[in-house]
Amino acid sequence: MIPQVYLRKGKEESLARRHPWIFSGAIDYIKAEEEEFAEGALVEVYTRAGEFIAQGHYQVGSIAVRVLSFEREAIDQAWWNRRIASAYGVRRTLGLTDDPSTTCYRLIHGEGDSLPGLVVDIYGTTAVVQCHSVGMYLARREIAEAIRAAYGDSITAIYDKSSQTLPYKAELNAVDGYLWGTTDHASQVVLEHGKKFVVNWEKGQKTGFFLDQRENRELVKRYAKGRTVLNTFCYTGGFSVYALSGGAKEVCSVDSSERAVALATENMRLNFGEGAPHTEVAADAVEYLRDIGDKYDLIILDPPAFAKHHKVLGNAMQGYKRLNARAMAQIKPGGILFTFSCSQAVSKELFRTTVFSAAAIAGRKVRILHQLTQPADHPINIYHPEGEYLKGLVLYVE
Repeated sequence: MIPQVYLRKGKEESLARRHPWIFSGAIDYIKAEEEEFAEGALVEVYTRAGEFIAQGHYQVGSIAVRVLSFEREAIDQAWWNRRIASAYGVRRTLGLTDDPSTTCYRLIHGEGDSLPGLVVDIYGTTAVVQCHSVGMYLARREIAEAIRAAYGDSITAIYDKSSQTLPYKAELNAVDGYLWGTTDHASQVVLEHGKKFVVNWEKGQKTGFFLDQRENRELVKRYAKGRTVLNTFCYTGGFSVYALSGGAKEVCSVDSSERAVALATENMRLNFGEGAPHTEVAADAVEYLRDIGDKYDLIILDPPAFAKHHKVLGNAMQGYKRLNARAMAQIKPGGILFTFSCSQAVSKELFRTTVFSAAAIAGRKVRILHQLTQPADHPINIYHPEGEYLKGLVLYVE
């Protein structure tokens, strides 16, 4: 018998609006055999009166169930094939599956593709899977089979990189490795808008590359001509490559990781050869911004998530304010500032208000030129607005 989760009276309202999360406080009781019920189990969800609403993966924590389907249907291999084929169809519509100038993109974006807890990124002929829930991890073989069904011979390897993203308390002892196929190298040169990047899915952050800034990097290219550019929290230098390809006079890449700045330099060399006007600095970006003078007239602030949950939101917003104020105070008059937050806990309104406060502290006149978000291969489920995690502003600072 599939375990049955019964909700408290009135707590089915968000599900009636097709929101894909059920919080632990909404649960009245659970009917299940002990041996059938553990974290990651597939459960059916019912109203207090016994009416079926949804089914999904059970997990320990404030989000108790992540909904897979609002229909009473078998979650079998055919279901996985259909769901992943649907996601593939979206990327084909976007022109990503057969674009020779862009060979890396996101195939599955969690709730945005009605597969909460699952991320799949494509790097050339390799698919990299990251499971953020136990239920998805337990289904990883079915997921790999569905990816193969969607791509056929165009995928030669499927790599599971879930060990760092699974709930710590689940104690799964997950080990990263290939679910199917293999490759001689744990890295690959991929293309994004024709720019070359070395991606290492075994040792790199996330799945190997930050795919969500693709369109925003292209916008940096548009503004870079003739400017002296500072790219903070540069990681592998994505923004730096685009800035130089747009005609920047000089680019400086800063990251606290020596390995990251070495990769940034490697990517610059890959695209522009030796002697490119690029310097790299292994330093804490917040500290580096204390005293940069007025050398730069295009600055990129793309920090890691300062607030991964609401408990630390206050401190995080102070961090964003301090970071932006330092950049605004020192950027050359007429400079362009790209500033981002990738914290899901930070709303667009809160981020904008914080940047406004930073402008006031810096005492500069600032205009908003663009309001940015994530690209279309990181879709937002219309019933799950929390999925719009990436916020960005392009500012003109007088």
